Amino acid sequence: MMIDIIRKKRNGETLTPEEIDFVINGFVNNTIPDYQVSALLMAIYFNGMNDEETTRFTTTMMNSGDIVNLSDIAGFKVDKHSTGGVGDKISIPLAPLVASAGVTVPMVSGRGLGHTGGTLDKLESIPGMRTNLKIEEFTNQLHRIGVAIMGQTAEMNPADKKMYALRDVTATVESIPLITASIMSKKMAEGIDGLVLDVKFGNGAFMKTVNNARILAEKMVNIGSSMNKQVTAFITNMNQPLGEKIGNALEIKESIDILKGKGPEDVKELVLQLGAEMLVLGKVASTTEEALKILKSKIANGEALKKFTSMIEMQGGNPAIIDNDALLPHTPYILQVQAERDGFITEIDTFGIGNFIVHLGGGRKTINDTIDYAVGVEIFKKLGMRVDKGDTLANIHINNIEEGERLETMFRQYIKIGDEAVNSSPLIEDIIK
Repeated sequence: MMIDIIRKKRNGETLTPEEIDFVINGFVNNTIPDYQVSALLMAIYFNGMNDEETTRFTTTMMNSGDIVNLSDIAGFKVDKHSTGGVGDKISIPLAPLVASAGVTVPMVSGRGLGHTGGTLDKLESIPGMRTNLKIEEFTNQLHRIGVAIMGQTAEMNPADKKMYALRDVTATVESIPLITASIMSKKMAEGIDGLVLDVKFGNGAFMKTVNNARILAEKMVNIGSSMNKQVTAFITNMNQPLGEKIGNALEIKESIDILKGKGPEDVKELVLQLGAEMLVLGKVASTTEEALKILKSKIANGEALKKFTSMIEMQGGNPAIIDNDALLPHTPYILQVQAERDGFITEIDTFGIGNFIVHLGGGRKTINDTIDYAVGVEIFKKLGMRVDKGDTLANIHINNIEEGERLETMFRQYIKIGDEAVNSSPLIEDIIK
């Protein structure tokens, strides 16, 4: 039967719900071999799936394992998901901020792979911090403080775990229907009522164009609606890194800055805008304007930072890092990269910078690689900014100063300086509901 399903999709035909169930359940139960599923994934990559196929793919993967039951937690439960980027630490300040405003935030996050960083890796740069929570620990923490961030358990959505690993080695990651099914099956298994999506486009994103990002966003919103969930998608720009700090421990520092009312404007804007939508979905606020006022007040009065401190404590981390970031991993050397000429920042190779972090040891080339939490980059100049010769463009946090000259030369290729100013595009391109 499997060969008939492969042939059918190879020829651009529509799979039935029963055929999709057969494939996913057989793959999870090891009755269908990897090579046949690989062939089907490639056929889907080239020929796509319609909305009905994608919805069935999503629900069958979701039902392949445990679904978290949060029905005994009062109120509306809202999560946020990003399609991945460079310097994208948004979830870390966002979750406790929204929880401090009265919306429960159950967040199941992932690890970095390839050029994109992972929320779990960043959190685990906090000494003692645990993200491998059991479902009972997760739900208990949500009861007590209204926020928890954990990794996917072995019992949650095993179909997606196996499917993603296969997509990663068969060059089928970028398929919009497969991305949709992967993200939404994981998120719908959390027991949430609503979801805010951050769908990124640009040279540092999986979706390179606004149009593809919009197609993906619309598909995920439609899937959520078909499953009676309230879903909003933001389409955001990833043609340059988010914020100034890139790297695990460095991004924790920047997250703390945001919760203290400081930090870069782009990170602040995205945290507040995504957070405001989560408050509106959670019916804590009736308008975006009202929600923004609430969130800003929670930062100003320290309640957001206090919530983050409570989350760190409950997950075994050292809360002293909030006021003493020297307790976070840090490198012995910081290498300055200075502008070699006057001009304007005309281009930033975000994908290249993400891979540079991986080269330093701050990311993974394979799923089993060990992370160096201390290494990273601080970028001080963004698209369109004027620079003078000698200005510091970036700091590279490294462990071996003998590598400095080679790393500096490598990094310079990622930031282009030209004679004419370019207009930077808006951070938030569109919102889809």
